Amino acid sequence: MIPTTSRRAVVAALAALLLASQFAATAQLSAQDPAAAAIDRAVEAYAKVRTARATFEQVVTNPLTGSKLQSRGAFEQARPDRFAFRFDDPKGDMIISDGKFVWVYLPSSTPGQVIRAPLTSDVEGSMDLIGAFFSNPRTRYTVSDAGAATIGGRAARAVTLVPKGKEGNFTRAKVWIDTVDGTLRQFEAEELSGIVRLVRITAFTANATIGEQAFRFKTPRGVRVVNQSDIQ
Repeated sequence: MIPTTSRRAVVAALAALLLASQFAATAQLSAQDPAAAAIDRAVEAYAKVRTARATFEQVVTNPLTGSKLQSRGAFEQARPDRFAFRFDDPKGDMIISDGKFVWVYLPSSTPGQVIRAPLTSDVEGSMDLIGAFFSNPRTRYTVSDAGAATIGGRAARAVTLVPKGKEGNFTRAKVWIDTVDGTLRQFEAEELSGIVRLVRITAFTANATIGEQAFRFKTPRGVRVVNQSDIQ
């Protein structure tokens, strides 16, 4: 029969061995799956975001024509359904959601009119830069690692997301996640039409103070409002 003190020593040794094994397994999993770690970091970071203000640069590539369209501007958001994209280049272009309607005003290409469309879940999903990638990503996407990178002088992890179902606004996306604070630094999405959209976030402020006027569209004088239903 093993003495009580010896039994305690054996139990303590086994417990220590078990903890060491669990720690080693966790460390090994983390080392083998940096994409999962990056995604979890981003989910945690954005769960705390209620409003956001950012500036961005965008390149839209049409593989059928080989054309590229560059733009830049500012983005504001109040979750869940208010968004505002205001472009500096092309100057004056804007897309605004007031929570009920989406207003698309692009004087650079279609001067003299603004399109008003009901805010649907599909439209909301395409405009929500936060929720599009980091709302239940493990359930919605197949996640894989795309390597380390540096974006805007910040260390980042690139992660590839492929939708598991047919729903969604892209067939494949790559997101670059800051390795320190978990914020989105850049993303590239291949849309259902085949168009590839590359967006780099040049500045980001979480939970910024944003007034309601940021999400109100005032129709300029001489501009006619066209309902989306009228052009379908």
